[in-house]
Amino acid sequence: MSEEQKEMIKEINIYEIMKMIPHRYPFLLVDKVVDVIPGQSGVGIKNVTMNEPFFQGHFPEKPVMPGVLQIEAMAQTSGIIVVSELPEEERGNIGVLFMTIDNVKFRKPVIPGDRLEFHVKKERAVRNVFKFSGEAYVDGVLVSEAVFSAMIMKNN
Repeated sequence: MSEEQKEMIKEINIYEIMKMIPHRYPFLLVDKVVDVIPGQSGVGIKNVTMNEPFFQGHFPEKPVMPGVLQIEAMAQTSGIIVVSELPEEERGNIGVLFMTIDNVKFRKPVIPGDRLEFHVKKERAVRNVFKFSGEAYVDGVLVSEAVFSAMIMKNN
């Protein structure tokens, strides 16, 4: 077994996620994260339901998940992956702020009933600034992608 495989976390559930990042309903957009290599990569899962508050206005007759929320969910997944590397006592005191979003592409609408998978991978890190690439899939089909950077900071 390689070092990478030894470090893999099979799943981070919603209760653990809420200990890691400050987001809450209606803005917590990740239900669980699987196949995590702490600080490196993982797959966030979002079960999209008709009950999502954004569907009331986007769009009532033909609901589509806003693309910006797909990118936000990728960033939340990345934040969870970064925080998963920290000691448990430091996890509840972290904030994540977007710095850049580049090369965004929306390829297919995401609708109620879809199960989104956010595949994110760290490209590089300098001190507390991280750059990630992300791709979102529904049933194995690429629906959106982006490269983004964020600053991880301690909340006081």
